[in-house]
Amino acid sequence: MMRRLFSPLVLFLLLVFLIGPFIIIVAASLSGGETLAFPPEGLSLRWVVKVFTVDSFRASFAMSMFLAIGGTLLALILGVPAAYALSRYKLPGGETIRTMVSIPIIVPGIIVGLAILRYLVVPFSFDITLALFFAHTALVLPYAVRVVSASLNNLRSDMEEAAVLLGSSRPGAFFCVVLPNIRSGVLAAFILGFVTSFNQVPVSLFLAKPGVQTLPIDMLGYMETTYDPSVAALSALLAFLSIGIVFLAERFLGFSRYV
Repeated sequence: MMRRLFSPLVLFLLLVFLIGPFIIIVAASLSGGETLAFPPEGLSLRWVVKVFTVDSFRASFAMSMFLAIGGTLLALILGVPAAYALSRYKLPGGETIRTMVSIPIIVPGIIVGLAILRYLVVPFSFDITLALFFAHTALVLPYAVRVVSASLNNLRSDMEEAAVLLGSSRPGAFFCVVLPNIRSGVLAAFILGFVTSFNQVPVSLFLAKPGVQTLPIDMLGYMETTYDPSVAALSALLAFLSIGIVFLAERFLGFSRYV
């Protein structure tokens, strides 16, 4: 009897722990008061509307989208061939290469941002936007290599060899046989890289400047001077955006069918 009661209780507490903060943020974003508070002081959509009228939010959102999409695509362009080579061939120092690719995950982001600022931006007057772009690409690259490598390891290599024996070239076999069969891994790597880049704070904190900053950094700066519920409204919108991306990937790309 105790075991039957214990399992639903643990499940309920787990759901509260996972979903509770999101519910609080959504409720606070609908507050009718002048300051961020929970429980909300009445209900209103004016803070949600205000999010779209703040110029800095629009500019930083565009910058974050550019870095997340562009950096993730470049990471996939570099990471998919790298993952293929590491998975299909016994390269000299293959494990060392894997470790080096994983360094951006191991090293704290604040150190990466400081190093890029100190040894690239300051001495060479490197463009901040390009520095941000390359930094986000480097941070996303390990996810691309690892996720795509897992998909390649689960794909039988004799399928590619059969295509080559039937007259296909190696590049043709890769694009016509291998790539379609690992598209779920590529999609998963893109979504993971996009979310990681979009929400990146430590690296962007060192490389941002007035007029060139990501949305999370802009939100931090906004909260230093203003304590209205508009930041909660923006956070709720971003959460719904993430849910929408996953839903669309599942609905139209059939993600679960290829996992």
